[in-house]
Amino acid sequence: MALDPVPAQPLPGAVVVTGADGRLGRRLVRALHRTMPVIGLDHRESSGFPPDVEHHALDLASKRVRDLLKRPGIVAVVHLGVLHDPRARVERHHGWNMLTLRRLFECVEEFAIPKLVLLSSANVYGPRPDNPQLLGEDAPLLAAGRFSEIRDLVELDLFAQGFFYRNPATETVILRPSHILGTVKNAPSNYLRMKRVPTLLGFDPMMQVVHQDDVVSAIVRALSPGARGIFNISGPPPVALSQAIELLGRQTVPLPHGLARVAVDRLFRWRVTSFPAAELDFIRYVCMVDDSRARRELCYAPRHDLGATLSAVDEERWVD
Repeated sequence: MALDPVPAQPLPGAVVVTGADGRLGRRLVRALHRTMPVIGLDHRESSGFPPDVEHHALDLASKRVRDLLKRPGIVAVVHLGVLHDPRARVERHHGWNMLTLRRLFECVEEFAIPKLVLLSSANVYGPRPDNPQLLGEDAPLLAAGRFSEIRDLVELDLFAQGFFYRNPATETVILRPSHILGTVKNAPSNYLRMKRVPTLLGFDPMMQVVHQDDVVSAIVRALSPGARGIFNISGPPPVALSQAIELLGRQTVPLPHGLARVAVDRLFRWRVTSFPAAELDFIRYVCMVDDSRARRELCYAPRHDLGATLSAVDEERWVD
């Protein structure tokens, strides 16, 4: 049974959550509203938020977002509203993500909002054959050349780092979680939901996964007064890819890398799969992080073991 996220510390004002109507956003809103006012922002209409949660269906690039953020009493912004769509045109993908982030950060600076949390990803480090066993927060972000979604994440992360140094009055937190598993619609969860899981012959990398509710707990802890900086977030101890698939009771389909790359590329272009071929590197090479800083400074610790984290991909699978 999934455990509730760690209760939030009350803040002296409202928290704005962008991307609030995504699956992770909804879980975060439900964790926060128990102890503080929450304002949800999303381009989608609200879907079943608690009655005390204020929700606005707005394009994040809209001027109305600025009007909302200048209201008195807003003390924190959590940005989850990053476009993740490998099929979107590069210009739209990049324009949406960078334009909305820049306008959001401009509002945070102009209206002196004291806390900003950006959910990035450990994927920004990039899976590589020469990666060390564990990557610290100071490791270079080498994933930018892979595909538009990862390039945008790297640029968003770097932009947030620049904001951190330019605006010391705002406590900026960048969270880089490892592969998030749960009801979320992301590549790792979708991959492990397959009845027959493709793998690459000769490759069985160690991998890190983290339960969606442990990510919510990390975000909540990042809202604590005084928390600032970059934090890697991981879950239970690492596991070999083959062991993770076996624990889920799935069958594997081992393929040579060259054949798999050609097949995935064609299937992606034919819209049979949502995985671009570049993502095969994540089941080929190691990309694991050292999250000791988050455990030390945020008092973060995952509450879900490996079994609960892996099985989360099958929970409420069709719930929107």
